[in-house]
Amino acid sequence: MTTPVTIRLQEPDFDTAREVAAMTAGRTDVGAVVSFSGVCRGGAQDGIDGDALDALTLEHYPGMAEAEIGRHVEEAQARWPLLGVTVIHRHGRIRPGENIVLVVTASSHRQAAFEAAEFLMDYLKTRAPFWKREESAAGTNWVDAAAHDDDAAARWTKS
Repeated sequence: MTTPVTIRLQEPDFDTAREVAAMTAGRTDVGAVVSFSGVCRGGAQDGIDGDALDALTLEHYPGMAEAEIGRHVEEAQARWPLLGVTVIHRHGRIRPGENIVLVVTASSHRQAAFEAAEFLMDYLKTRAPFWKREESAAGTNWVDAAAHDDDAAARWTKS
């Protein structure tokens, strides 16, 4: 049986519960589902020069972004016995409290589902072709990659 895979890049919000339900509907082989939802923060610690964040604007390269995410989903499927994968990433202007990203993985057992979800999120944070611009009262600023995200992704590199 082919593993069901959903990859969507979209402007509108998504419903996490609906996506999990769609993955598991009618399935009795799934023993574990792990979902990660990334939400836009808005506190002063996340904005420019200590100002509260008004919004994020996420840009991507259409076609290339989906292909790159698909390549990493394939790698996750090769590493872990997955029974389903969903990756949804929003683009456009996103306000604090709104969803940004959803990763859902399903497997017979929890360890594979957890590890695959972490692997995919570490990839999305460090290597997916997205560009993020913050807006605050102080102005706008393109966000650079964070060293701690690179460190998290490095643990998945095969020696």
